[in-house]
Amino acid sequence: MNILLIGSGGREHALAWKLARSPLCDTLYCAPGNAGIAQNATCVPLDIGAPQSVIGFARDNEIDLVVVGPETPLVEGLADHLTDAGILCFGASKAAARLEGSKAFMKDLCRKYHIPTAAYGRFTDPATAKEFIRQNTLPIVVKADGLAAGKGVIICTTQDEAYSAVDDMLSGQKFGQAGAEVVIEEFLDGEEVSYFALADGKTVLPLTGAQDHKRAYDGDQGPNTGGMGAYSPPPLLTKELEEKILTRIVRPTIDAMAAEGCPFTGVLFAGVMVKDGEPTLLEHNVRFGDPECQVLMMRLNADLADILLAAAKGELETVAPRVSWHPLAAITVVMAAQGYPDAYEKGTEIRNIDLAELPADVKVFHAGTRSEHGKILSHGGRVLNVTAIGETIQTARTKAYEACAKIDWPEGFYRKDIAWRAL
Repeated sequence: MNILLIGSGGREHALAWKLARSPLCDTLYCAPGNAGIAQNATCVPLDIGAPQSVIGFARDNEIDLVVVGPETPLVEGLADHLTDAGILCFGASKAAARLEGSKAFMKDLCRKYHIPTAAYGRFTDPATAKEFIRQNTLPIVVKADGLAAGKGVIICTTQDEAYSAVDDMLSGQKFGQAGAEVVIEEFLDGEEVSYFALADGKTVLPLTGAQDHKRAYDGDQGPNTGGMGAYSPPPLLTKELEEKILTRIVRPTIDAMAAEGCPFTGVLFAGVMVKDGEPTLLEHNVRFGDPECQVLMMRLNADLADILLAAAKGELETVAPRVSWHPLAAITVVMAAQGYPDAYEKGTEIRNIDLAELPADVKVFHAGTRSEHGKILSHGGRVLNVTAIGETIQTARTKAYEACAKIDWPEGFYRKDIAWRAL
């Protein structure tokens, strides 16, 4: 097959790395890609926000499968445009991508189909939102309804903090159009796990889980980010808990989407809060997590191209027996630019990535890089995902941090405590 991968982050580098290893993959393109992805694919400077540009490239290059990595093109309907043009695509339709594109839609679906989730209200008027806050207990969670790059969730411990979050979002100052509506919900205590499954509109193929770290600094301090590290498998995810997540959350969601007339094809990512062994849905995403994807791809003992092709064709049940996971553990540590998730500098040089990758069980996935005159330069907030696999989480963690120490990038930083819960 000729495959076109859409995206430019660490998730897409992990997908490109895995797709390129498939015997089914003849030529792999990535749009727009990054300096690391260029090691595994031909990067093409397409405007992925312009569907006709993607369609034209796919036709000109006889693309057999398009894999959409990030959420924004899915929410904007890229998969629909490709499908209408007769091009096979792995990714959720615009209607199905509302599971991530609108938190209000997702919460309403859960309420209608009795999928366990936190109590909530949805608001476009600040005064009504603040009255809801006054009537509920603290802490309380304020969420931008739309896409906010993983940063649109604010856990508020005081009423004033919650009021400010509402004002910032509904005024458009904080997240623009994504904050035109807010969802305010009860704070759920417990331990969070990310669970992943694939669907083809009717069949659900369970994958596995991971845990990530959203806060910027050690000890889960600092602002929320898109994720500063992840590990898999999480000890929390027992077979019993996995079965509860599948039967109470994942399968009911797929069934609900079909009943609503928008069958779901793609990756269903359930962010789940677990307390006393009982799972409650925090949110759904419609793509692989980032940085969870990096550890999943290290552990996947199967042909990714084979799996995604079957999902896109509505034939997931045919590949289920061929999907398995290495019993080894994987961990990824995000190296970010100083200042992230707020203002940060771009264009600083990163050295010794090749040295960090010398052990066979270490892979550095590029999340925000570009190449210039033979140098690797930073080009984003989250820049590298230093990923390792080992017999145990502790072993993988040691290898990952040894690799981090070899990378010469004074303008970067990383958390030193990834996987602390597991250890």
